[in-house]
This record gives sequence, structure tokens and C-alpha cells, in this order.
Amino acid sequence: MTEDQAPESGNGSDDRNDDHRHEPASNARSSDKQRDADQDKQGDGSDADGDDKNDEKPKKPSLFRKPLFWIIVVAVAAVIVIGGVLYYLHARQYESTDDAFVDAHIVRIAPNVAGTLVQVADVDNRHVEPGRLLAVIQPNGPEASLSEAQANVSQATAQAQQSRAQVVAAQAAAAKAEEQARGPLADAQKAAQDLNRYEQLQRLDPQAVAGQQLDQARATARATAANAAAARREITSAQAQVEVARRQVTASEAVIAARQAQVKQANVTIGYLHLTAPVAGQVVNRQVNLGSYVGPGTQLMAIVPDHVWVTANFKETQLRNMKIGQPVEIKVDAYPDVKFHGHIDSVQRGAGQAFALLPPQNATGNYVKVVQRVPVRIEFDRSGKDVPDPRKYPIGPGMSVVPTVKVR
Repeated sequence: MTEDQAPESGNGSDDRNDDHRHEPASNARSSDKQRDADQDKQGDGSDADGDDKNDEKPKKPSLFRKPLFWIIVVAVAAVIVIGGVLYYLHARQYESTDDAFVDAHIVRIAPNVAGTLVQVADVDNRHVEPGRLLAVIQPNGPEASLSEAQANVSQATAQAQQSRAQVVAAQAAAAKAEEQARGPLADAQKAAQDLNRYEQLQRLDPQAVAGQQLDQARATARATAANAAAARREITSAQAQVEVARRQVTASEAVIAARQAQVKQANVTIGYLHLTAPVAGQVVNRQVNLGSYVGPGTQLMAIVPDHVWVTANFKETQLRNMKIGQPVEIKVDAYPDVKFHGHIDSVQRGAGQAFALLPPQNATGNYVKVVQRVPVRIEFDRSGKDVPDPRKYPIGPGMSVVPTVKVR
């Protein structure tokens, strides 16, 4: 029994041993599974930890610590500085202003006499040459005045001719008086000589000459002397008539000159009836039409001459280096793509405000210093290579321009 039991017990022990042997294997398998599960969990945890690790990575170095950044900053600063210096060196060579405009001596057409317009040329905004007929005023009154003045000239000329004829007649009368006076003068001279001889003989010998004869000689001398005096008066009167006739001729010639002056004035008035263009240019601002009644000084139209220039009002602080003849680049606002060229023609001696209707009185009140502007005249250049001619563009007074003067 014992032996039988022993094997059983032995088998039992073997079975337990086998169970024990099998238990480690199952435990190993379970431990492996647990390890795998732990690894899976650890793997998941490692991913989470990895994310945390990624989130907790050290930040990138600052941009200001990178050498490339400072190289770029230094390069940009150098470019800005160099560009600023170059711009300053370039800009200091020029002076410019936007207070500038095109200027010209506008010719305003106005009549000197009153009347109705019977003709007006259709020349609005068109170019005309000197002498072109622009308008005609009704000529009724001035033509009548001219006819009257011409008639007065004819009358004065006739009077002058009559006065000249009177001069000739007076000269003839004076010559006749001189001829007629020769006899009485000779008789008076002979009678005076005879009386002188008789008186000398009587002084030498009182008995040589009878008293009656002496008295007769004296009477004859007095009578002939009176006749001679009358003849002289006739000569003087005739000569005076000649002088009067000559004075009448002078007066008639003066009247003729006055009448001719009236004719000239009438012709001038007739000329005033025809209004012509005094200069070459474009007709603008026509304000009348056919049949309009106009008076002296009424502006009918205006002419903008072909010669225009630029009046630029530079600040007085910009004139330091400006000189006559310096080149100017002119930009007209109406033609921004066209670069006109010119030169400084003159600089006005005095600021513009000094010529105002009411110039400032700086000696009174509170004084505030203000930079003044001085007008500078700039002439357009019309010849040269690639120089646009301003006459080919509709540039007129008042248009805005921007001149740039090269002062250095």
C-alpha cells in the first residue's frame, strides 16, 4: 500500500511538479502579454511624452543673434545713407517752385470812337498776323466830318491864292507909287537947290537977287517939298499894302494847315473805324458780335502774342545762386510728358508785395517776418536738339508750370 501509495504520491508530486513547471510557462506567457501591453501602453505614453517633449523643445535662437540679419541691416542702412547723400548732392544743384505760370503781354482790342459794328471777323481762337482786319464800325459820322474838313481845306486854299494875288497887286501899286514919286522928288530937290543959291547970292550981294524972286523960290521949294512928302507917303502906303497882303498870305496858309489837320484827324477817325491786329497772335475772349454798339474803350476781344514766357515766384532764400542765363527745365501741367527748356532772362528788383495796391507797412503794428517771393522771368528756348517749340502747343497766360533751375 505504501508502495502503491507512494507512486500515487509520487505521481501526485509529479503532477504538482508538472503543474509547477507549467505554471511558470503560463506566468511567462502572461508576463509577456503584460509586458506587451505595458509596452503598448508605454508606446502610447511614449507618443504622448514625445508630444510633450516636442512641446518642450528649446526655442530657436533670436533673429537679432544671427549674423546674416545684421549684414542685411548694415547693407540697407548703407544704401539709405549713400542714396540720401547722392540725393542731397543732386538736389542742391536745383531750385524749383510750383508758384509759377505762363505770362504774356496781352493786347486788348478796343475802339476809340463810338458806333455800331457792321463787320466782325470770325477769328475766335485763331492765329492772326499783324494788320488782319478784325472789326469795322459804321462810318457815317466820320465820313461826313472828313468831307467837311476837305471842303474847308479847299476854301482856305482859295483864300490863300487870293491873298497872294493881293500881294502882287500891292507890289505893283508900290512900284507905281515909287515911279510917280520921282517927279515930285526931283522938283523938290531942284527947288531946294535954287532956293539955296538965291540965299547965298543974297548974302554975298543983297542987290543981286530981287526979293520977289527969292520969295518965289521959297514958295516953289515949299510946294515941291510938300509934293515930295506926299509922294513918299504914297510909297510908304503902297509898301504897307504889300506887307498886309503878305500877312494875309501867311494867315491863309495857317488856315490851310489847320484845315489839313482837320482832314488828317478825320482820316484818323476813319482809320479808327477799322480795327486791325497790331501783333501776331491768337484771338481770344471775343465779347461782341455783328450789330453790337460799342463805345470808346469797350473791349471787343484780346490777342495773346506768340511770345510768351514764364513768371516764377521764387522764395527770396532761393535766389542766392541764381544768375541770368542759367538753364531751366520747364514742366507745364497741361503737358506733363513734354520737357520744355528755357533760361533765366531777368530777376525783378523787389519782392512782389512791394508793388501791391496796398503795400505792407512794417513800421506799424506787430511785425511778423514772412519769406517773400520775387518774380523771375524765364524765357522759353525755341531752338536746339530735342528742344520742343512752345509755339506749337496751345500754351497761354495763366497756365501753371513748375520750373527747375540748375544753379550749380
